[in-house]
Amino acid sequence: MTVSRTVRIGSSHGLHARPAKLFAQAAKESGIPVTIAKDSGKPVNAASILGVIALAVEHGDYVTLSADGDGAEGVLDTLTELLTTDHDQESA
Repeated sequence: MTVSRTVRIGSSHGLHARPAKLFAQAAKESGIPVTIAKDSGKPVNAASILGVIALAVEHGDYVTLSADGDGAEGVLDTLTELLTTDHDQESA
């Protein structure tokens, strides 16, 4: 079963290298296929840091996450928390 969720980006500088790395790493470690799409754009592999950065997601943008497999809801819970957290604020 595929589960989808729309999330607003919390990092004050968007999904640049550091938050994109945290997100892509968590998506990879989830063990199930996860995609991320900006607005109505084409979904990309959420485990690919280059794919995530290429979306050029800014603070306040909305993205759609989709996951397929056992535990998909829990995976999206974890990834949603990563995307809504201001990682730039944490490092300041």
